[in-house]
Amino acid sequence: MAKNIPKANYAIIGGSSTYSLRFPEDLSADDVEILEKGLIFDTPYGKSPEFKLFQLGEKRVLTCKMHGWRKWQEDLSRSESSQQIFWVFMQAGVKKIFAEGGVGAINHLLEPRDVIVPTDYIDQSLRKDVDLNQGYLLMMRQAVCPDLHQALYGASKDNTIGRAFNRGNYVVTEGRHFESPAEIQMYKQAGADVVGQTMCPEVYLAREIGACYAAVYLVVNYAEGIVEDWTHDELSDLFHNEGEVIGNILLNSLRDIDSKQECGCNDLRKPTMIKEENRGE
Repeated sequence: MAKNIPKANYAIIGGSSTYSLRFPEDLSADDVEILEKGLIFDTPYGKSPEFKLFQLGEKRVLTCKMHGWRKWQEDLSRSESSQQIFWVFMQAGVKKIFAEGGVGAINHLLEPRDVIVPTDYIDQSLRKDVDLNQGYLLMMRQAVCPDLHQALYGASKDNTIGRAFNRGNYVVTEGRHFESPAEIQMYKQAGADVVGQTMCPEVYLAREIGACYAAVYLVVNYAEGIVEDWTHDELSDLFHNEGEVIGNILLNSLRDIDSKQECGCNDLRKPTMIKEENRGE
């Protein structure tokens, strides 16, 4: 059990797209140095997943496998695991967060193997009241950091497996099951382009700790009732064989940013107007 959380300005939340990789080691990047592995911390929400600390040039980066952690913790909710991860980020002083994962296509223009960097979300999860008790009023009018978004899209345009899209709405569902065709049609009418289970509560917790946030997703299947039925073999192939593409997008995006926060994200959290001593009056 590690006692001291190392300082790092940058973080990456690993999802299904890089689950098959030892990230970032398997990418064999000359400017990446692994500093520490197997870092587990006590948090107010339980023991954290394993973190890895690496250096890319002068940047210190914390990363963890969100999906890998929850796979072996059947009694751990996504809310609790997110709280653990973001509490560690807060203690580390993280200011820039990238995330990744796989999504289903709702928009008919999207196809499996496309890469999308969403600009907004629709939260249909059941876990909306997830926080770190920091006492902030959070404004979500710019949920995705424009600077991090541009870095991810810039790195995505040269990917080797599919097209890149620089806008879209990500609808967040609860899971663990996939959605029904009727649900997908409802989300489509609401303006959703892709569907997944991870963008929330991450956007809320990033805002709460004063960090910028953006995510990149690999389209791994058509959502139910869209274009054609997906197959398990194709889904498995994408999850296990295309991780290097998303991994390199993340590293190239890190190379393209700095720790300055001139985007305005940090101005979108304000002290709450509801004080503890005034409750119940």
